[in-house]
Amino acid sequence: MKNLYDEAMDLMKKLDDLSQRFTEVEGMVADPNLVKDQSKYKEVMREHQYLSTLMELYGEYKKILKGIEDAKELITAEDDHDLKEMAREELKELEEKQPQMEEQIKLKLIPPDPLDEKNIILEIRSAAGGDEASLFVRDLWEMYTHLAERKGWKTETMEAQETEVGGFNKIVTSISGKFVYGTLRWESGVHRVQRVPQTEAQGRLQTSTATVAVLPEADETEIDIKPEDVRIDVMRAGGPGGQCVNTTDSAVRLTHIPTGIVVIQQDEKSQHKNKAKAFQILRARLFDLEESKKQAERADARKSMVGSGARSEKIRTYNFPQDRITDHRINLSVHNLPNFMMGNMDDMLDALNVYAKEEQLRDVSELGAAS
Repeated sequence: MKNLYDEAMDLMKKLDDLSQRFTEVEGMVADPNLVKDQSKYKEVMREHQYLSTLMELYGEYKKILKGIEDAKELITAEDDHDLKEMAREELKELEEKQPQMEEQIKLKLIPPDPLDEKNIILEIRSAAGGDEASLFVRDLWEMYTHLAERKGWKTETMEAQETEVGGFNKIVTSISGKFVYGTLRWESGVHRVQRVPQTEAQGRLQTSTATVAVLPEADETEIDIKPEDVRIDVMRAGGPGGQCVNTTDSAVRLTHIPTGIVVIQQDEKSQHKNKAKAFQILRARLFDLEESKKQAERADARKSMVGSGARSEKIRTYNFPQDRITDHRINLSVHNLPNFMMGNMDDMLDALNVYAKEEQLRDVSELGAAS
């Protein structure tokens, strides 16, 4: 079992090594030829940003350790009572700061996932609850679009299957901007609402559910879709209840033969636009499928973070009578539900991301201890 001094020295060793790497990366950033390779440029700039933040913390941490060392020396060597007391006060304050700073650094030592910077395809579908479930889908969709507005993200509705009561059986939206997937990656799963439906004359509480899928968008270079692997069918677009809403064959259905994934796109009047959107969604689903396989492989070596991420996993309950939102994975409840539904959900999203990093840090520590 390592003592606090040994742990601090281990941390300093890691930070010293990263400081050397930071010097190397700064040299790469200064190279004018770097911009010629855009892929490499993005990778280097991402690492530079990550290491810059760590180096700021490194500087603060060194000041704390040096301050502790100086205060201890002063207490030992100084004869003046007042100066000793001042040194003791400073030592106490710095020793309280040290573990807080170490925890902050440890969380930052986990490199950011490159996927975090990706844009997303957000799919929300009604599950159990009929009309009330479709209304809940609309509420969730509005919640995420309000969040996107606040963060300056761009949203575009790609598919919307409206119901007669004003809800959605399914709605698909692309969201683009800074750190979109990193912010919303833990939203995938089953969301449950408990409230009295507007259509309920008896005032009885009803529980309904909707599923949310957050799919990182894939570039064409990341997912190679072979033409022979996709069957493309065109048809006339249909509306609620199956009625025809278009007199031309503008709707497109893609069937990816190797995986069986089917994408239907009919929101645009142009067949060309529907086809482009359908391929965009198909790429995202195939990319998500590949990432899910990788996560499953990693889960064999360590426990998964923030739940399994399975679409069938109940992750959150929205209880309207109690004005409460509870995330079951981290056992966190927050109140002021109307405010939350307006997209003011940063506290919940931040808590999920911190918990995920803590789990990852714990797993890394356990693997290190085992080795």
